[in-house]
Amino acid sequence: MSKAKGEALAEWFDGRVGLFKMAKANLRKVFPDHWSFLIGEIALYTFVIIILTGVYLTLFFEPAMNEVVYHGRYEPLNGIRMSQAFESTMDISFDVRGGLLMRQIHHWAAVLFIASMIAHMMRTFFNGVFRKPREINWLSGAGLLILGMFDGFMGYSLPDDLLSGTGLRFMEGAMLSVPIVGTYLSFFFFGGEFPGTIVISRLFTLHVLLIPGIMLGLLALHMILLVYHKHTHEPGPGKKNMNIVGPPLWPVYVAKSGGFFFLVFGVTTLMAGIAQINPIWMYGPYRPDQVSTDAQPDWYMGYSEGLIRLMPGWEINLWGHTLVLGVFIPLVVFPMVLLAIWLYPFLEAWITGDKREHHLNQRPRNAPTRTAFGAAWIALYTVLLVGGGNDLFATHFHLSINAITWAGRIGFFVVPLVVFAITRRVCLGLQRRDRDKVLHGRETGIIQRLPHGEYIEVHEPLPPGERYTLTAYEQYEPLELPPAVDGAGVERKLTRKERLRARLSQFYFGDGGQIAKPTAEEYREHQESQHH
Repeated sequence: MSKAKGEALAEWFDGRVGLFKMAKANLRKVFPDHWSFLIGEIALYTFVIIILTGVYLTLFFEPAMNEVVYHGRYEPLNGIRMSQAFESTMDISFDVRGGLLMRQIHHWAAVLFIASMIAHMMRTFFNGVFRKPREINWLSGAGLLILGMFDGFMGYSLPDDLLSGTGLRFMEGAMLSVPIVGTYLSFFFFGGEFPGTIVISRLFTLHVLLIPGIMLGLLALHMILLVYHKHTHEPGPGKKNMNIVGPPLWPVYVAKSGGFFFLVFGVTTLMAGIAQINPIWMYGPYRPDQVSTDAQPDWYMGYSEGLIRLMPGWEINLWGHTLVLGVFIPLVVFPMVLLAIWLYPFLEAWITGDKREHHLNQRPRNAPTRTAFGAAWIALYTVLLVGGGNDLFATHFHLSINAITWAGRIGFFVVPLVVFAITRRVCLGLQRRDRDKVLHGRETGIIQRLPHGEYIEVHEPLPPGERYTLTAYEQYEPLELPPAVDGAGVERKLTRKERLRARLSQFYFGDGGQIAKPTAEEYREHQESQHH
């Protein structure tokens, strides 16, 4: 009887919402299976962990800057004046059951969230997943990354300890460096002179409400487009541009993903239990007249610190006003570092002029210039991270801090170019190797002596599946500029844009930009010559 009532209720509900029909159609969707897709899942699951632990912490945190005297379990700070925000964070750490574990899970999850998003972005970049029709997904992921970075910085600032206060002072300096409106920006953000009395409550609203709300919207868009377009799949036998090979979403993919979520949660909890992070009681409450030693931001904002530390302290004084180029130029370069990688897909689409849909991954070696650009970007990011910790490198390795700073300044311009050139050469070498493997087969290690005395190594042909995988990709032809004079003898007027596009196309896909893959005719001719 109850079953009949349950079925009737389900039918009533489905008749008005239609979820059952929709779910039945979508749960059998095929999803390709590859380990690299797990990187994006780590980002998703750590975001869920951040939300869950953040809700718990919100119940006990007081985002207020009014002054109180601490009387708690941590004896060294007893009787010390501090803000209510710092006091409530101390209470969470020492008095609330499970509070310190939750704080550490929350912080470690945030660190892993940004790390997995950057790794996921680079996996997407190197495999060419950003191509049509996934440009909007690429941009939504970029939005999630920048919002995650700033939300992490705001959460890091909420306890109002000496370390986070130093970070806020850093941000105030960046605001003040903006010409004309810098002072107004700072006064607006802090509600008066730094540090003011309301900045923590403002950061709290942004950290727990506004930015997570926008991120949830972007994440929903990201996941809807992912389900609609599905994952791209790796090249191989039976895998083509317009088909999908893999297990269905239900039950296989859902079971795997569910288990992986608990694995990520478990590892994050283990890290939080054994590795201390952000021990605010060691820094003490924030005071504007003090700066904590070892003041470093979380690693994902470290490149902004590196830009400031590597930039010479240039200033321009005009009509009684000072333009602090030593801070303002890094503030301008800060978003450009990220925009360089985020806007790259649109540059490549303009060079190729390719408007078709792509659902197959590209092997990084088969796009040498793109892979080299990505490697150069990672190298630049690394140089800036090292620059942001120049004092730590100097003290730990007993080096001159000036030498490290100058190495970072030179490296900012030189290292990406060197890495670009080396990576491109490596990719071209791997393309040559693939070409030789297809034509000559795999080396067996067996040496054979021919009747006339020559020694050769025996090669065995590649299996058809592997041969297909090595050749199942498309190579673009470089654009050629039309003749300077048309058929009627009239000089053609080519715009700078057209000339630039042709030059870039030659650089990408000309003789020095890729190794031509073997054609079917070349393969047949080589096999015939071998038999003769």
